[in-house]
Amino acid sequence: MADLLIELFSEEIPARMQRKAAEDLKKLVTDGLVEAGLTYAGARAFSTPRRLALAVDGLPDKSPAVREERKGPRVDAPEKAIEGFLRGAGVAREALEERDTPKGAVFFAVIEKPGRAAPEIVAEVLEAAVRGFPWPKSMRWGAGSLRWVRPLHSILCILSDESGAEVVPLEIEGIASGDVTRGHRFLSSGAFSVVNFEDYETKLKRAKVVLSAEERAETIAHDAAQLAFAKGLEVVEDKGLLAEVSGLVEWPVVLLGEIEEQFRALPPEVLQTSMKEHQKFFSVKNGQGQIVSFVTVANMETRDNGATILAGNQKVLAARLSDAKFFWENDLRLAKSEGMEAWTARLENVTFHNKLGSQADRIARIAALAESLAPMVGAEPALAGQAAKVAKADLSSEMVFEFPELQGLMGRYYSDASGLPAEVAAACEEHYSPLGPSDDVPSAPVSVAVALADKLDTLTGFWAIDEKPTGSKDPFALRRAALGVIRLVLGNGLRLHLDRLIDAQLLRHQIAPDDTKAAALRDALLAEIAQHGVFGAAARAVIDGIEGDAPAWIEKVTAHSPDTSDDLLAFLHDRLKVHLRDQGIRHDVIDACLAMPGKDDLTLLVKRAEAVQAFLSTDDGENLVQGFKRANNILTQAEAADGVEYSFGPDIKLAEAAEEKALFEALDAAEPAIASALEAEDFAAAMARMAALRAPIDGFFDGVQVNAENEILRRNRLNLLHRIRETCGKVADMSRLEG
Repeated sequence: MADLLIELFSEEIPARMQRKAAEDLKKLVTDGLVEAGLTYAGARAFSTPRRLALAVDGLPDKSPAVREERKGPRVDAPEKAIEGFLRGAGVAREALEERDTPKGAVFFAVIEKPGRAAPEIVAEVLEAAVRGFPWPKSMRWGAGSLRWVRPLHSILCILSDESGAEVVPLEIEGIASGDVTRGHRFLSSGAFSVVNFEDYETKLKRAKVVLSAEERAETIAHDAAQLAFAKGLEVVEDKGLLAEVSGLVEWPVVLLGEIEEQFRALPPEVLQTSMKEHQKFFSVKNGQGQIVSFVTVANMETRDNGATILAGNQKVLAARLSDAKFFWENDLRLAKSEGMEAWTARLENVTFHNKLGSQADRIARIAALAESLAPMVGAEPALAGQAAKVAKADLSSEMVFEFPELQGLMGRYYSDASGLPAEVAAACEEHYSPLGPSDDVPSAPVSVAVALADKLDTLTGFWAIDEKPTGSKDPFALRRAALGVIRLVLGNGLRLHLDRLIDAQLLRHQIAPDDTKAAALRDALLAEIAQHGVFGAAARAVIDGIEGDAPAWIEKVTAHSPDTSDDLLAFLHDRLKVHLRDQGIRHDVIDACLAMPGKDDLTLLVKRAEAVQAFLSTDDGENLVQGFKRANNILTQAEAADGVEYSFGPDIKLAEAAEEKALFEALDAAEPAIASALEAEDFAAAMARMAALRAPIDGFFDGVQVNAENEILRRNRLNLLHRIRETCGKVADMSRLEG
């Protein structure tokens, strides 16, 4: 057995690409080796700014010989068919064997492929991997046709075993393989050869290169924490930045610098963002939580222990923070003197989408929906509307223009400075949340109202203009918005009729904010939707009561919106399925619950699904489902054969068998209790009461013949099966459950 070592040495690889590139190299090579018949014991991939490396252990000396038999056409088949078989099998006519089969004499081709030497296979696989490497962005250089992320300088490729190392010969665009690599660009003294992975890793470290990205990250984190601790400070944890910085250096040297006193009054988030985005610095805070220092990571050891590097970084940082200080002070002055309106007015000239109007149009819609939502989430309508109107004002501020990632947060600071209520300021920051599956969900009522309104307006707007996600493409992050709606509703236990909210917001998208003629009609339609939840019929009744011609948009609204809202609600249900599957709820359970009334109430839907899931995990649950399915199958077949529906109510007077009478009595006892539990939305209690039906149903099927010869008895028993189906289907549609 031999071990394979590969290194692809190039100019600096962008940090964001390194980890995936290492995994891609591992997959391409190992998959290629296995496909060619070379198995392996294990593989490890590595990356530094200037190299991708792969170590594959336990390769055999050659691939095994392969003998394959292929059955061909009949001996008397047309000549063209035989020639096609010969081409496909890659054999000559003389090599074919004639064999008798039940269908007559048939040609067989015996293909024997001898084993191939490991170096030959490795060279072939590596060249294919290099030429077909899936870089997100790549370049060509010189006169060659090879594309790589940055110019490729050398290829190290060796097979080593107990007897020594062997270079795998190959050449790609004039770059010949060898056993030589290089260390740090400035801290090492030239090229050196290696004989195996251990030798490679050891010599690299001696040449000031830490091969493992994880080891580099650990070194940075440890040294930064030690430097900060020595001064009574603490490094602000940032795993994303740590991963990025570990991809920028091969020999990390951690340095601690101070932030000038004049910049320490800036909001900590501004300091962190400026240092992280522009300089890749870690923030360091004191015991009071104030950011007072920074950590930078150099790729050099210097005679002055990094003093010159640190001085240069502090000079650049001061320039960056001077800009941030200027933006902060200007914005703060404007917020205190003119309030948030100074920024909201500018949003009239900012296009949100060419088919959905300006940011100001969008804010007006969000504010209207937030006010409608407020009573449903326990918020004051006036506060919710006020918060929605200023929530996006900071998009016009200088600070957010420079640092877009601070939107919302700066809105909170500026709202506070403007003297707005604390609930409004909090909503400015929190209304963007949750941004992902692990992000915190707002719980303050005003924040919840604005966050829901924001996301529902986004979804209804893009559905109204038919810009829905397709496949893997979701340019407007609508899946994230849908998940945000779901998490806001479930996280706060909200009981909302989402279909009504969707219909109402679709209507708002059809009316221009300045269309005063349509305002009265719009308000009447919204009232109908809120009260009855019926869009088309209710809207038509209002339209018919209008004197004169209705606005031109109304026909489109009444004709198109119900389909659009149903489609959007189905999209939300699809995202809910994904969300619940991640929590262990079966997809068929979700489908069974979606078939029940009230599916637009996500909290009720999830409560139902959790009860069904818990019930199915018990023996009684599984057996009751089987009993239901047996009853449903017999009943469905009988109804299809007889052309009638057996739903007229069975009569206990016609019951003959003891098991039949016992089932009547069990259903009579269970149905009121189930109805009472359902009225209280106690689905667990309803399912528990259904569980008591398991034994009577089993006994009925064991002791009673449903399709009796007596037609009266048969009809009565089929009606009894209908009663089982109706009773068991009150919590979920059990016909949709698997198993």
